[in-house]
Amino acid sequence: MHNSNGEGRAAAAVIEVEGLTKSYRVFDKPEGLAASVKSLFHRPSRTVEALKGVSLTVGRGEFVALLGPNGAGKTTFLKLLSGIITPTRGTARVLGHVPWERADDFRRRFALVMGQKNQLWWDLPAAESFRLHREIYRIEPGRFERTRDELVDLLGVRKLVLQPVRDLSLGERMKLELVAALLHEPEVLFLDEPTIGLDVVAQHALHQFLAHIQVERRMTIVLTTHYMKDVAALCRRAIVITDGSILYDGSLDQIVDRFTTHKIVTLDLDDTPDQADFARLGFPCEIRGPQVTLRIDRQRIADVLPEILRGRQVRDVSVEDVPLEEIVAELFRSGAAGAARVPEEARA
Repeated sequence: MHNSNGEGRAAAAVIEVEGLTKSYRVFDKPEGLAASVKSLFHRPSRTVEALKGVSLTVGRGEFVALLGPNGAGKTTFLKLLSGIITPTRGTARVLGHVPWERADDFRRRFALVMGQKNQLWWDLPAAESFRLHREIYRIEPGRFERTRDELVDLLGVRKLVLQPVRDLSLGERMKLELVAALLHEPEVLFLDEPTIGLDVVAQHALHQFLAHIQVERRMTIVLTTHYMKDVAALCRRAIVITDGSILYDGSLDQIVDRFTTHKIVTLDLDDTPDQADFARLGFPCEIRGPQVTLRIDRQRIADVLPEILRGRQVRDVSVEDVPLEEIVAELFRSGAAGAARVPEEARA
């Protein structure tokens, strides 16, 4: 399923991908001594497709979430767009460049931040890594200092830049990783699970910073994440990838409308109700003390809600969409059932 999702996106395209495919040859390790000896002369192998003909377009200034279960191809996709690896088939252009040609002009215009890999020197203060970035990207000293000061103040990390990176918390390191990635003022930013392992406070701080900097610089950002709070806070468009293929490409609102048929009605009653009383209504029902949760067909809400409320002592009632986490998790399960997974060593 593919939806370009946005008028005029192609005219202002920053990322253009057509039929992008990445295959890996994976060697299987047989069990047993005899099989191991035999494998010295002939190693059984198979081909795994991490991406299968992915096509999409991302316009300037978009903040796009790339969602999918582990092994779906998200990180492979970002590595292709940033030129770290080359595809098996297909084409891609980012800012008018073929990423894997690694042109100097292209490398100065994008940044990649991977939540599980550090670009800062572990034993040195971040300030030293920042100076190294200034030399690598040939940033004019005055511009470098202005940009650095703006970023560290926005993230509230001025007191941390002189401490060795190894002494910082995970959240503090991620903030400094973002500073380093943005020093050369890239036009495109690829974020691979930047909030993984962070607590709620650190996640919220990164959300605020990314939302501000994206609007301020009109930056194009592609984000992979497992946290739906990241998506809800930052992105209007979501692309769901399972088994190396795009399952959905559109707005978050459209995900809710397209993949759910019911709403969740929650009642807070004065007393714990009788299970049989609500079972007679014919809707899936969960009772926890005086709170009752019902799943009701969207089309029937207006008709059945008065009947549900009639004759019951209700203190509060809410009608909500199915949580985004639940919808996306179901998409993962339905799209990835029986799918082959790319081994970690092949994706590295």
